[in-house]
Amino acid sequence: MKASSDFIPFALPHIGVEEEEAVLAVLRSGWLTTGKVARALEAEFAAFVAPSGAELHALAVNSATSGLHLALEAVGVGAGDLVVTSPYTFTSTAAVARHLGAELRFCDVGTADYNLDPSQLERILSAEPKVKAVIPVHIGGLPCDMDAILALCRPRGIAVIEDAAHAFPSRTKAGFAGTLGDIGVYSFYATKTMTTGEGGMIVTANAAYAKRMTTMRLHGFDREAWDRYTSKKAAWYYEVVEAGYKYNLPDILAALGRVQLAKADRLRDERVAISDRYNTAFSGLPGLALPPRGTGGSAAHAWHLYALRVSGSDPGTRGRRDGLIEALSAAGIGSSVHFIPLHLMPYYAKRYSLSPSSFPLALAKFESSVSLPIWPGMGETAMMRVIDAVSTWAATPRSQGGADA
Repeated sequence: MKASSDFIPFALPHIGVEEEEAVLAVLRSGWLTTGKVARALEAEFAAFVAPSGAELHALAVNSATSGLHLALEAVGVGAGDLVVTSPYTFTSTAAVARHLGAELRFCDVGTADYNLDPSQLERILSAEPKVKAVIPVHIGGLPCDMDAILALCRPRGIAVIEDAAHAFPSRTKAGFAGTLGDIGVYSFYATKTMTTGEGGMIVTANAAYAKRMTTMRLHGFDREAWDRYTSKKAAWYYEVVEAGYKYNLPDILAALGRVQLAKADRLRDERVAISDRYNTAFSGLPGLALPPRGTGGSAAHAWHLYALRVSGSDPGTRGRRDGLIEALSAAGIGSSVHFIPLHLMPYYAKRYSLSPSSFPLALAKFESSVSLPIWPGMGETAMMRVIDAVSTWAATPRSQGGADA
């Protein structure tokens, strides 16, 4: 397959004139850091995801990593505690526990999707009395089985912090993913459904957690910068009440986020439409398995990722997956792999004496999955090029680097 001169990137942010004008307005305002625009984004985001009639606190932060760190600290995770999460995630989910001196217990994914398996979680919680928090990760935008996870954690007094970095806006019968546990953390990284370039949002219904995270988000000050610089009282005076962090989201990024939030449902709908086209095109192709779609209908999946799987469990599966990646690259199409499981990473493997076979389902899904381009504004031509490239590979004999003989 010949390479194309028009490269289709794996991901591309959907930025319009409205975003440009919003950012310019902040640049011209004379106030660039965290202020009234960030506060407006917080209020609008809380209103977007809050259950009807419920009060939800939202805190804008400079990354989802920061948000997860603040969340674990707020629920009291510290040295000697255990945090359970999936190995099938980005390193931030686990690293924040280590920042606080806690240790990790990984829980393998289930057979039906890429998410943490509640049945295996139950075995871990039964054997580990020191578990302080569980972090379910909504991989690709498909929510975890939160009913089962909460049923295991609530009676044990274990905090549930949702890593909803992929999952905005994923709606479930019980509410938005990210609002179902004690604290939820979203990512606004450049590849996400809505973006601030870099950034994220924490949500919680717990006022005490919100107060703690607000303090720790900005150096442990008793007053935020916007309050100090706009107050008619002594503007220069503040007190440091905790040894906090520097995790605030500036107005210049929040301005971008406010416009993106107003478009969020439309941007997700475009992702859903692309996933539908892919599913129709790839259904029944030899050597391929469609991504998990769950049972909650299209609104329950944000489709941040479209992770196509090379089917099979033989030793050649990873090689065929890599062959598909190479075929896409040769066609001028970007792709990625989500994720390299954390138990394969040297740091976690050494610290917890893990081998590749320690979490066989996470390993199998890593070795067989490739994430295809799925972003608003792709257009018909780009979608068809991806579909044609995958279909051509699927029809190519294995001996020539394809799916099947």
